[in-house]
Amino acid sequence: MLVLGIETSCDETGVALYDSVRGLLAHELHSQIAMHQAYGGVVPELASRDHVRRVVPLAETVLSGAGHVLADLDGVAYTQGPGLAGALLVGASVANALAFALDVPAIGVHHLEGHLLSPLLGEPKPDFPFIALLVSGGHTQFFAVHGIGEYALLGDTQDDAAGEAFDKTAKLLGLSYPGGPALATLAERGRPGAVTLPRPMKDSGDLNMSFSGLKTAVLTLSRREPMTDQRNADIAREFEDAIVDVLVAKALAALDAKGMTRLVVAGGVGANRTLRSQLLATTSALGAQVFFPETQFCTDNGAMIALVGALRLRAGAPSDYAFTIRPRWELASMSGVTRLADARDPRSHQ
Repeated sequence: MLVLGIETSCDETGVALYDSVRGLLAHELHSQIAMHQAYGGVVPELASRDHVRRVVPLAETVLSGAGHVLADLDGVAYTQGPGLAGALLVGASVANALAFALDVPAIGVHHLEGHLLSPLLGEPKPDFPFIALLVSGGHTQFFAVHGIGEYALLGDTQDDAAGEAFDKTAKLLGLSYPGGPALATLAERGRPGAVTLPRPMKDSGDLNMSFSGLKTAVLTLSRREPMTDQRNADIAREFEDAIVDVLVAKALAALDAKGMTRLVVAGGVGANRTLRSQLLATTSALGAQVFFPETQFCTDNGAMIALVGALRLRAGAPSDYAFTIRPRWELASMSGVTRLADARDPRSHQ
C-alpha cells in the first residue's frame, strides 16, 4: 500500500512516500524559517503562499527519488488539522484533487496523531501499549496509547505549551526567532543553580501542567540585575532545567499510574537534548524504555502524515474528497479517544 503524505499545517512544507511493507521510501521538507525571521514569527498569509509554490515540486521530487509515478499511488494523505487555515487549505486542495484524479482515497490526518505515531518510522519501534508525551509549540499532553486510534488523554497543559513557553522566554532574553532552539543553545553556557525558577505543578498529584508562570518568573529575574551575556545564559539554563524537571516527573508519574514500561516522546520539543538525556537516564533506572522519533521527524514533516495515512487506509478509512480542514481540532475529540475526565480512573484502559 503506497501512500503520499502532505503536511502544510504551519511553516514547513513536508511531502513523503510511505509503503506499508517497505516503510518510508522518500521524504522532502522545506522550512520557511528564513522567510519569517524578519517578522519574529509566522505570518500566515506568507506561509500559505509559500506552500503553494513548494508542495507540487516537492511531491515530484519525492516520487522520482523513490522511483515511482503518480499511477502507483494507493492513497494520498494530508494534514486536515489543526493548524493555520490558509496553510491547511493548500495541502487539502492538492491532496484531494490529486486523489480524485487518480481515483484513490484521500485521507485527512490529525496533525497530532502524526506526531504521536512518528516513532513508528524508526527502529526499534515501540509496541503497544505505551505512554506518549506530545510536547511542542502548541501542545503539551500525556496520552495512554493502546493502538491506532485508541488514545486516552491523561494530562494537559493548563495554559502555555512547553514549546510556546520556550519561544516567549527566548523573546524576553532578546533571542532571535525561532526562540526555542536558540534558548537551548544559550542554556549550554549557563551555570547550574546560578539562578532559581519554580517548577510549576510538579507535585500537583495529577498529570496536568502549567508553564505560563515561568515566563513571568523570567521577566522578574531579568529586572533584578543588569542582563549580561552570562546572566542570560544562566536564566536560560535554569528555565530549560525547570521545564525538563516537570516533564520528566510527570512522565514517570504517567508510567506508574498506568502500569506501563514504554514511553514515547514526540513533537518539536522532543528534540531537546537535555530532555532526551534526562528521560533516558530516569527511565533506564526504572527498567522502562523511552522512544524518540529521529530528530528530523520531531518537527512537522510529511513522513508522519504518510505513515498515519497508510495505517488508516489499511484499516478501511473512508474518503469523501470534501476538501475539509479543521484549524482547531482537539485530538481528544476524535472517535475512540477517551477524554481526560474518563482517563483519570487508573483502572480504565489497562
